Amino acid sequence: MDHLKRVTEEFARQANTFDLWAEKSDNQVVARFQTALGDAGRGHLLDVACGPGVVTAAIAPTAASVVGLDATDAMLEKARARCAREKLANVVFKRGDAEQLPFDEAQFDGAVTRLAVHHFANPQRALTEMFRVLRPGGTVVIVDVVSSEDVEESNLQNAIERLRDPSHVKMLRATELDACVSSAGFCQLEQVTWDKEREFVEWMGIVNDPVRVQPLHTVVRALAQAGRTAGMGLSILNDRITFFHRWRLVKAMKPPRH
Repeated sequence: MDHLKRVTEEFARQANTFDLWAEKSDNQVVARFQTALGDAGRGHLLDVACGPGVVTAAIAPTAASVVGLDATDAMLEKARARCAREKLANVVFKRGDAEQLPFDEAQFDGAVTRLAVHHFANPQRALTEMFRVLRPGGTVVIVDVVSSEDVEESNLQNAIERLRDPSHVKMLRATELDACVSSAGFCQLEQVTWDKEREFVEWMGIVNDPVRVQPLHTVVRALAQAGRTAGMGLSILNDRITFFHRWRLVKAMKPPRH
């Protein structure tokens, strides 16, 4: 199956559950993005793979304008509804592919993306596209979950994630994510990392596919019992499977013209 089609099918089914989770996944989302964007946050902004519009709504109040782009119509509907409820009149939405952004060069002062890089078939291409559409001196803010720097543990965690959601491509290691940002042409990288505790039942509920639950529960429980943490603190606590996701925020700048 074409990867973009797989993504749209997965997130069309997940639209309701992901919408509810995305809103409560980070209670500092407004502060994180507005602070990271800085002066660029008052300009024209692009939210790549905007999903249900949580970040779009977070950055719009201080922006001149925001374009939210996503490949999934169901997610765009959620994003439009969220911004309408918050009476944000400076936001528009567009369907499109993050790896082939439908915008001219140097069109935006800032670009953001959250929890999407691990779904991109070619994350380097997506970051290079974000670089292309930013004006010189523009700011990019990327937030994604990252895997262990241990390659074996990283591979194991990514295998688990793909069994849960086949639209997952690869949760990059932090060093890989930073290298991709630099390779796209960005400079002055700043990074912040934090861990988010998760529970298996809550995590599986988001994908909205009960058929996947029992097989994956068996696999993950066996790994935890064998002492394999999969680089994400996999463990059993009071008969509940728990783990963490490591989030990383990378802020960078497109070099100004000289």
